[in-house]
Amino acid sequence: MFQLTKKTLVPLAVALMPLTALHANTNTTPKFSDPTYIIVGYAPGGASDRAARFVSEQLQDALGVTVLVENKTGAGGRIAAQYTKNQPSERDTLMIGNPAVMVVAPLVFNELSYDPQEDFTAVAGVTDYTFGIAVAADSPWENLDELLAWAKDNPEEFNIAVPAYGSLPHFFALMLAEQAEVDAEAVGYRGSAPALNDLMSGEIPVGIDTIDILTTHHGDRLRILATSGDNPDEKLPGVPTFKESGLNLSASGWNALFAPSTMDSEKVTYLGDQIKEIMSRPEIQKRFNDSDLPPVQMNSQEVTAEIKEFTDQWAPIIKASGYKVD
Repeated sequence: MFQLTKKTLVPLAVALMPLTALHANTNTTPKFSDPTYIIVGYAPGGASDRAARFVSEQLQDALGVTVLVENKTGAGGRIAAQYTKNQPSERDTLMIGNPAVMVVAPLVFNELSYDPQEDFTAVAGVTDYTFGIAVAADSPWENLDELLAWAKDNPEEFNIAVPAYGSLPHFFALMLAEQAEVDAEAVGYRGSAPALNDLMSGEIPVGIDTIDILTTHHGDRLRILATSGDNPDEKLPGVPTFKESGLNLSASGWNALFAPSTMDSEKVTYLGDQIKEIMSRPEIQKRFNDSDLPPVQMNSQEVTAEIKEFTDQWAPIIKASGYKVD
């Protein structure tokens, strides 16, 4: 019978060392740069910025390094995409992206400094969002029917404020006009803040933006008439969806994290797993929901599928609009 003795244990241990090391290496955390960055293409305090900061605080523990949020604003998020694409490989960098950057921009810009498919890899989904149509709180319209009836009688005055030309609210406004069979002019602003200011002051009669932006002033200086989700928003009792208002109209958006395509696949997989786990935590879900940013749990493959679905949905609308930027 073979017996393990001190003399047999030593060479056996030596012989097993490569196997032990191999097993250990397959379970180690990839080494990330310290600090690691999340790039946001919009101003601090907005939906993308808040989502990035919520995640970064939790991701630090998972990676064992400092995770910093860096705002690179301008051009509807495209500056952030170009910046993230060009980061050196030794500096681990993620970008929080949305359909405007990853879906709409390639469809409307003849020249783009990045290719969403070639230059980026989807990591994980973070949040969904929906849209709303709003008027000033002292406006005469109490519901969408009244607004659209006025619009049909006053087509030259039916101007809709949107946070930017080429944004999803811009094209959603065109969808609304088509569904309601009214003429409408989408007026693009340099962000949500100036659009809201003109809407609340009565400079423009109607506005479309994301729900998390509009709810801040609903019941005070704004009146939300309808929302674009499939179901009513729990935080807006009495506010119907567009479908409940008689229009076959629904739409949403998302925020997801992307890495430059040069990032090591092992790191991408690890990040995706960690972020998906973070987004499953009840306290994190509550924090997102409290900010009107419904949390999602999506891995890389699911985000990629979502991009394709959005492209299929929005490409015909954008093409029909004729909107192009040189």
